[in-house]
Amino acid sequence: MQPLYHLSKLFLPFLVLMVPLNLFSKEKKKPSKDELLTLVQRQTFKYFWDGAEPKSGMALERYHFDGSMKERDKRIVTSGGSGFGVMAILVGIERQFITRVEGVQRLEKIVKFLETADRFHGTWPHWLDGTTGKTVPFSKKDDGADLVETSFMIQGLLAARQYFSKGTEREQKLAKRMDKLWREVEWSWFRQGKQNVLYWHWSPKFGWEMNHQIRGYNECLITYVLAASSPTHSIPAEVYHQGWARDGKIATRSKGKKNSLSLNHNGARDKGGPLFWAHYSFLGLDPRGLKDRYADYWKHNVRHTLLNRQHCLENPKKYKGYGENFWGLTSSYSIKFYAGHSPDRDLGVISPTAALSSYPYAPKEVFPVIEHLYSNLGDKAWGPFGFYDAISLHHDWYPKKYLAIDQGPIIIMIENQRTGLLWNLFMSCPEIQQGLKKLSFNVRLSR
Repeated sequence: MQPLYHLSKLFLPFLVLMVPLNLFSKEKKKPSKDELLTLVQRQTFKYFWDGAEPKSGMALERYHFDGSMKERDKRIVTSGGSGFGVMAILVGIERQFITRVEGVQRLEKIVKFLETADRFHGTWPHWLDGTTGKTVPFSKKDDGADLVETSFMIQGLLAARQYFSKGTEREQKLAKRMDKLWREVEWSWFRQGKQNVLYWHWSPKFGWEMNHQIRGYNECLITYVLAASSPTHSIPAEVYHQGWARDGKIATRSKGKKNSLSLNHNGARDKGGPLFWAHYSFLGLDPRGLKDRYADYWKHNVRHTLLNRQHCLENPKKYKGYGENFWGLTSSYSIKFYAGHSPDRDLGVISPTAALSSYPYAPKEVFPVIEHLYSNLGDKAWGPFGFYDAISLHHDWYPKKYLAIDQGPIIIMIENQRTGLLWNLFMSCPEIQQGLKKLSFNVRLSR
């Protein structure tokens, strides 16, 4: 045996050369367009599935893979981000990332938590302790009701209610519990008397001291649509037109500016505010054919997206990497913790959610960004829960961090472009159809 052993050692290098190389090094196959979109959705879904707070099933506010995640972060859940997570679970079921039974079980856990967690006039706070259901202050005086974050949760619950309303007996019971939570939100109470505007916050300690009126245009259109649609605590149409729409001042009247936005972005100049304004309200509210006296919301969101992209292509501050496959400015983590990135506040930070969640508005312009982030930036951009929250090639900055409110719109809006799933579910709510009619919207209801 010994001579043969030495002989094999002598000829081993030649034998290795004769073996096909693909047995030792598998060349990474480039995924097709559909495969890549599904991969991005699947990986992003893990934030809301594998990364959820275990007791409540709710989405953690943030998740870090760079060692900076504090023990406190492991229990703070977000009401708005969890609303996005509810919608993501529906996508997970449809895409067979999980079974329908698994999805129902997780949603039952979330609904049970929501039923027993702190609420103020039916409204949840921004942050909750996922282990106790108690309020975690978002800021000193923001320790109570958050009407906008609640809107994002209700948007998700209504889509889920529609999804399960004709299912098994168990699913129908779940849908009824979701419906009860929707009916218990006292939207009209947030008029602070009978003012023709809604207020964002209320605190059991500080009352209305934050004094933050919800006026457009920003991410809060969904709040007024839900408030007008409520079957139990509805607002009259003038609250929308005088409050949100500022007595018509929400609409810009630019002359000679062919490509200007049709809505005034609360102080942002011609290229608009951060791109999440085109996402959060429109995860369920279908902008296709959605019009009122102020705007055509599809055209407005497309224009907002393309103006944001054009700014990055023009790149007036000459940031490294900006271009057709690397663009998108929105609120996210930043080189100094967090920032509302926009053309007016460009810090050289690209947030993947900005372009990816705009996929329905500009699919041809967005897909090269997805390919570049995945194929060329690799581990600098891609992690356990999909693309990391923010990146800066210019500052050589690649934090391995995630935020729920940024991950959720990615999976949802990609699905809306592919199948219209969440748009179709939310817009099938009879209350929403009635509420939009009350506010004088023209809506394309046939799908």
